[in-house]
Amino acid sequence: MKISRISLVALSLASAPVFAADVDLSLTDDSVKGQVNVFDANASTQVGAGYTYHEGSRHITNVDVHAQGRTALGNLPTTAGIGMRGMYWDVDRLDGGALGLGGFATINIPDVPGLSFTGMLHYAPDILSFGDSEDMTSLELRGSYRVIRNAEVFAGYRYLNTDLEDFPRDVNLDEGVLAGMKLYF
Repeated sequence: MKISRISLVALSLASAPVFAADVDLSLTDDSVKGQVNVFDANASTQVGAGYTYHEGSRHITNVDVHAQGRTALGNLPTTAGIGMRGMYWDVDRLDGGALGLGGFATINIPDVPGLSFTGMLHYAPDILSFGDSEDMTSLELRGSYRVIRNAEVFAGYRYLNTDLEDFPRDVNLDEGVLAGMKLYF
């Protein structure tokens, strides 16, 4: 089963340039994540899908749909999006998911060409959660530097948390300092 999942992820990443605007690969100390986004920053909509493997056989998938556009924060050019992130996780005997509402913003720094900062936050209350999840919070912060026209490297922090139904505590499904790269097609 493990080999078939690895083969599926490898095939998906190899075929990504055919239908993707960008592919994002990131690592924390305990997880690896791949994200494929269909449209570029100039489109009015962004659709994407991702998969995270977390140490201990935890599997997390997400599907994103956002309305996006160009704006400015002060004099800083910004791409912002508002929408939804559907998340599903599975580990041992527990599984769950949620439809989180939220958005993202990427702020470019004109004085340092290639430098940008991105923040993404989605929250799903109990009414938008299912399975063993009672609510879910997804947060990602990153600083990026575009090293060439079609590739950038980044570092940041990722936090994905859910409260568990019938359990007195919440669980960090994925958390940690991350590093990665993004390839544009």
